[in-house]
Amino acid sequence: MNPTAPAFTLRDYQQDAVDATLKHFRAGNDPAVIVLPTGAGKSLVIAELARLARRRILVITHVRELVEQNHAKYAALGLEAGIFSAGLGRKEFSHQVTFASVQSISRNLEHFAAAFSLLIIDECHRVSEDEDSQYQQVITHLRDHNPGLKVLGLTATPYRLGYGWIYRTHYRGFVRSEEPRVFDKCIFELPLSHMIRHGYLTPPEVIDAAIAHYDFSSLTPSESGHYPERELNSLLARHPRVTRAICEQIEELAAQRQGVMIFAATVKHAHEIGGYLPAADTAVITGATPGEAREQLIQRFKARQLKYLVNVAVLTTGFDAPHVDLIAILRPTASVSLYQQIVGRGLRLSDGKDNCLVIDYAGNGFNLHHPEVGTPKPDSNSEPVQVFCPGCGFANIFWGKTDSNGQVVEHYGRRCQGLLEMEGEKSEQCDYRFRFKECPHCGAENDIAARYCQSCREAIIDPDDLLKRALQLKDALVIRCAGISLSASGECLTVTYHEEQGEELRERFHLDRPAQRALFNKLFGRRCNNGESPRQFKTATEALAAEALLPAPDFVIAKQTGKKGRQGGGYWQVRERLFDYQGAYRKANAL
Repeated sequence: MNPTAPAFTLRDYQQDAVDATLKHFRAGNDPAVIVLPTGAGKSLVIAELARLARRRILVITHVRELVEQNHAKYAALGLEAGIFSAGLGRKEFSHQVTFASVQSISRNLEHFAAAFSLLIIDECHRVSEDEDSQYQQVITHLRDHNPGLKVLGLTATPYRLGYGWIYRTHYRGFVRSEEPRVFDKCIFELPLSHMIRHGYLTPPEVIDAAIAHYDFSSLTPSESGHYPERELNSLLARHPRVTRAICEQIEELAAQRQGVMIFAATVKHAHEIGGYLPAADTAVITGATPGEAREQLIQRFKARQLKYLVNVAVLTTGFDAPHVDLIAILRPTASVSLYQQIVGRGLRLSDGKDNCLVIDYAGNGFNLHHPEVGTPKPDSNSEPVQVFCPGCGFANIFWGKTDSNGQVVEHYGRRCQGLLEMEGEKSEQCDYRFRFKECPHCGAENDIAARYCQSCREAIIDPDDLLKRALQLKDALVIRCAGISLSASGECLTVTYHEEQGEELRERFHLDRPAQRALFNKLFGRRCNNGESPRQFKTATEALAAEALLPAPDFVIAKQTGKKGRQGGGYWQVRERLFDYQGAYRKANAL
């Protein structure tokens, strides 16, 4: 351990993050993540870990500003470290601790042939699993020289649209991803609300866009969460008065503010915004702005020679201007994480700054303190809701909808995220599924998108293939089910499936017969109340009393039976009920 005493005292949560790292890597080499919000001082945590190291450490990130910032915090301890960054004009690689840009390292791997004990990646949400990516080239190279390499990532936003969570499990006992991830476990996380509540960050004051706002609801983001630039420009071009009115309001509100950051939707949009603001006080930065010019504009803004800084997705990370106290969001985003990154630019503490004004002109509708759910928002009316697992009791966070009393009326969760700790065995994810597709071969419950059974590995019939075949048959009927209703005669329970245009199909279950009672409970009782309250109904009276909680299938497939030519001799017999359909056919109420 380096004997040099630190030149600063870590905050309690920073020390907790350091302690969690030491504990984790003493027990094994699984790659780990620390999640700290913007302004929490990740560079101080990095500096302390580097100070404590006995062997060689490499700290990498994607922008030179962060390389310089992380190195400066370490140098403040009175210790010497190398910098390997073409952007900073330094290529030093013989020190025990080296701070570097991933671009420079990946192009000069031959200089890093010695064994490193620890690789720290700042802004690690940028690391992909692509073997040819610069980050993976560095990781592979270092592991070739030391198979026991420990990899630690730090980020404020451990989630990426189109990919999901960047780690697999969380130290508080839940699963983020069922798929393998670059990082195995989040070992420490601090919520943004803690930082604000304890005075480490400036309180945000979120206000409505009273003058005007954009309506981006007609646009659909890609799987990666990006909005097509051509469609954005086309929509924005139809509303020049809206942009002008927004800029007028920003300028009016900025009169009592120190620094204003504006996040535009496209390059064209950014220049339009810049044209409506005072030219002498405004800078526009885009991905096309040359590096030297960008640096000069940023330095002028930090020196308060400029008041307005307009940018397009280039200043969401690695940018630090504490005096910023007005954030204007004029771009859509499908990610809570990106929304938090944007707002985080204005939450650092600064003299004479009581709060940060945040105005969302794009109608993103995110609560700054909402957690990232882990899947794209299904629709604008969805919000994070808490759903308890009937199997293990874990409190899941899913997208869902609530009524006027705050009660959950619908949620979109599929599988419980709880991590079951079993003594002497490896932790496993709870196998309870709120939504599922049953294997026709063994009866096991699978994810609704599964093609092969996780239990017997047999192929599961694709719902689209099932519908396509049924639609081609003359003696088959397919209805889009808009709802169900129940009626009973003794223990004979009739389920009526209502088609969106008014047609009906009926199916009877004799609940006094064990086989039919088991089938009804498998279809409806197991899915009762969105899978939150599975029931085993014994009588028709019990089922009727719970009618409002029973789910309706999305499609029902029936086949004509009996003699068609005789009056009353033929009828439709229900053969398939498709719940939680995810395919290409339109569902009821989805026009």
